[in-house]
Amino acid sequence: MIRPAIISDVPRMQAVINSHAEFGRMLFKSLAQLYEALRDYAVYEVPGPDGRPVVAGCVAVTIIWADLAEVRALAVDEAHRGKGIGSQLVSWAVGEARRLGIRKLMSLTYEQRFFEKLDFVVVDKETLPLKVWSDCVRCPKRHGCDEIAMVHVLTDVPVIVAESAPATPRGVSIPVLQGVDD
Repeated sequence: MIRPAIISDVPRMQAVINSHAEFGRMLFKSLAQLYEALRDYAVYEVPGPDGRPVVAGCVAVTIIWADLAEVRALAVDEAHRGKGIGSQLVSWAVGEARRLGIRKLMSLTYEQRFFEKLDFVVVDKETLPLKVWSDCVRCPKRHGCDEIAMVHVLTDVPVIVAESAPATPRGVSIPVLQGVDD
């Protein structure tokens, strides 16, 4: 079952996300980051060994611009992978973007084939707004990013008339704070 995340889910969400981050599949999330963005998250619950629900996966939808949101922190516990939970979480994210009236949903990922099955297509990273790269400052791969940018256009969501977010200028590097340890 998918539902909006609540405060008591945060420690388990962090454990699931960070288990993937340990292998370089995504960024680590602190408890503070998760609490701050909790309204963006949904969790997938399964019955635990004692019959009580346990969080087996999570996803966030973060609004980037009037016409663009990002699928973030999509993670499924290793014990529950291969059961369609990730696909269901992305479907929730698509539904959330649709509910909000956001026409494009993007993801930065290493799982190209997974997202292609869900109608996402590869795009040039430089076509995305600079705001997308705000998390890159904390990423150990910021100087040699190998993630794949993918976008899914929700053709049933009307095109809105709004100023476009500026694309990432060619040759712009992600700013790194001086004196901050890597």
